[in-house]
Amino acid sequence: MLRHAVAALALVAGTPTIAQDAATVVSGEAALAQDAAEVARVRGIDTAAALRLLRAQAASVAATEWVEGRYRDRLSGISIERDGTVAVLLTGQRPVADGEVRDGDIVVPIRFRTGAAATRTEMLDAIAKYQATIRAMLVRPPAMGVDARRGELVVLIGGGDAAGDTTALRRRIEDMTGVPVRIATTGRPDLDLAGEVVGGSRLIGPDPTTGRRYFCTTGYVVTDGVQTGVVTAAHCPDTLEHVARNGARTPLTFIGQWGWGFHDVQVNTSPAATLPLFHPDAARAVLRPVEAQRSRAGTRVGDMVCHRGESSGYSCAEVEMVDFAPSGDLCGGPCLPTWVAVAGPGCRGGDSGGPVFIGTTAVGILKGGSYRPDGSCVSYYYMSLDYLPDGWRLVRSTPSVPEDRDAVQPAAMSAGP
Repeated sequence: MLRHAVAALALVAGTPTIAQDAATVVSGEAALAQDAAEVARVRGIDTAAALRLLRAQAASVAATEWVEGRYRDRLSGISIERDGTVAVLLTGQRPVADGEVRDGDIVVPIRFRTGAAATRTEMLDAIAKYQATIRAMLVRPPAMGVDARRGELVVLIGGGDAAGDTTALRRRIEDMTGVPVRIATTGRPDLDLAGEVVGGSRLIGPDPTTGRRYFCTTGYVVTDGVQTGVVTAAHCPDTLEHVARNGARTPLTFIGQWGWGFHDVQVNTSPAATLPLFHPDAARAVLRPVEAQRSRAGTRVGDMVCHRGESSGYSCAEVEMVDFAPSGDLCGGPCLPTWVAVAGPGCRGGDSGGPVFIGTTAVGILKGGSYRPDGSCVSYYYMSLDYLPDGWRLVRSTPSVPEDRDAVQPAAMSAGP
């Protein structure tokens, strides 16, 4: 049975400038090379192949958005295979010719499969309409999501519920929703990543009820056009101090928190938080500029992303679902299926609020995850930067051109009707 974490608190990459002493700012090429080395280690391939994979991943973003627009009425899911091929699953039996996308010397195949029983829209509508009813069928409120590879609504149930007749449960849910359903077992429900009671962490603050001190990880520097600050998870303490590498502490001013439905984000300001930089490494010896932002729409199952947490350090892993609703009531009630789930093992308590990225492209901030009994991470999930609070935006080191637009344009893609 899986054991899930209990509460989450974290703040560290994208740190105020006072924390950036003796750190080296690296180029976008160097940043991508570092991620490629980690991807190579995780995938068991050579670094050159991993670098080609990450370049192909970026090159195919605009093309997959084009595919989604053209085949929206039939689209069940889009995913990235281990060799970088874009796999498109469609409803119906009318075939679509395979295609490819080119960006310089990069060629990304696009493969179409037909025969799915439901579209992505139909599965998301089923979650929206029947989530409360499905929760009421079970002892513990389940997590739910869309399996983009198989075209199924996935219901992730706890170990206690799994002791019953899951076949009958699946059929009941299928009959009710009208979409294909798969029941999977996760053990206890996901909970936010809890920070341990520690001193001397990168960002610490007291719990207003107990007075105990918790730590978090910063995400990115943001601005509303007047003030500049950092984001972290909404379930961190309101009163926070940033702790620099040299031990210096910077009090941060609490602005607000948004923690319901599709949000888990908090803004704290500081005059020192002005540079669009973040730490990707455990030692905080390196800084990366924020040069681009990737949307949730531009993120696919099978993409590789990396994150930095105050407890777990630095790691890269594969996106498992882009339409994920965590279990329990972690979002001021049931969560919406807007979270992105990523495979472990790189997460620990205290990582919440930390940056999710690839190279110098910002992707999201971490919310929570689940653990095995031995303490290893099964998976984590993050909030896309699409959902920053109204009026706040990412501070970037380059003009505000979405990373997705920098990828190969649809005109460079060839595909059948």
